Amino acid sequence: MRSGERFRGLVRAPRLTWDALVRGKYSFVYDQMPVDASGMSVAKRINLFKAGANLLHRRLNPWSMPLHMQFELTNFCNLRCPVCPTGIGAVGRKPQAMDVGLFSRVIDEVGPYLLTASLWAWGEPLLHPRLREILRAVRRYPIATLLSTNGQNLDDDPIIDTLTEEPPTYLIVALDGLTDETNSRFRVGARLAPALEGVRRMAEIKKKRGTQLPVLHMRTIVMKHNQHEVPGLVEFARRHHFDLLSVRTLSTIDSAGAEGTHDDLVPDAPEHRAYDYQDGARVGRTDFICQEPFWFPTVLADGTLVACEQDYNAQQSLGAISETVSFKDLWRAARAARVRRIIRDAPQSLSFCRNCPYKDRPVTDCSVRAHFLNSGIDYPKLVSR
Repeated sequence: MRSGERFRGLVRAPRLTWDALVRGKYSFVYDQMPVDASGMSVAKRINLFKAGANLLHRRLNPWSMPLHMQFELTNFCNLRCPVCPTGIGAVGRKPQAMDVGLFSRVIDEVGPYLLTASLWAWGEPLLHPRLREILRAVRRYPIATLLSTNGQNLDDDPIIDTLTEEPPTYLIVALDGLTDETNSRFRVGARLAPALEGVRRMAEIKKKRGTQLPVLHMRTIVMKHNQHEVPGLVEFARRHHFDLLSVRTLSTIDSAGAEGTHDDLVPDAPEHRAYDYQDGARVGRTDFICQEPFWFPTVLADGTLVACEQDYNAQQSLGAISETVSFKDLWRAARAARVRRIIRDAPQSLSFCRNCPYKDRPVTDCSVRAHFLNSGIDYPKLVSR
């Protein structure tokens, strides 16, 4: 979060407090995806108010439960993206899929409070063998669910059945080129055909049933090798039955194996760059205020809780969730407070903070533009109950 964004949030605080506490309503945009949390429970209203207070204080033991959470359903992938720690083999953890029982226990703890649940991290979530049960568990609560995929098995019948019977709110399909050649330059090993076929079939099912979910969201990272295709993105997304298109900038990661690779991918146009540059070097910013450890933790595939998804090898683990250790046990523990203190007061001592993909951005969002392509969808009201 930029300091200016934090200030604007504080200015809006009286209105937001009225809407949240009295009306039970909170509308926001999450990385270009609109969400309207309406009809919130009393518990969620109070939690949202407490979380807002942490904008001022960033207490080492937050007053609130998280507002957002990341769940790493798998930590393995079928592609080899050159700046992804999984793609370049930098993830030192054993490859595995998250246990369904573990996920269900955690979501039952945090579900009454969450606004969003991001169902991926450092792996391909559609490779989870029990994805349907995961989606069924999270749908017990009025949460905006975000599922991001490279689409390589999106045309499989069981996957299509799962995603239409237990739909996430937004199904993000990462396509970084309009041809196999440009897409596979970054998504190494990818083909467009299975992703586009899966989207086509799901669009047909939604139309036949008169349903809106999942929102079929094409997301494209603009890089040097695909920047010439930007003018054709909207027409391509519309022709291939997507409901939403977002244009994204490329993030760095904390991985020595990706050094230099990122520089070769930086596009020419400033509006498509994640960072500003001066004399070929990235411009560092000093107005970033990290909020991740205070309201946006990540549960890794083995149940390890980390303060930020960028800590992909759990260098600063908050502990492991198990049948005997709950999320709340770790969230409010002294160990979590110590990690929050380091991230708050001495981030340069942590490698994943030094190369934070958000710190030097002009704005917090990674996506810079959205195109809403389906007039039949009321995008903000998708998770209202």
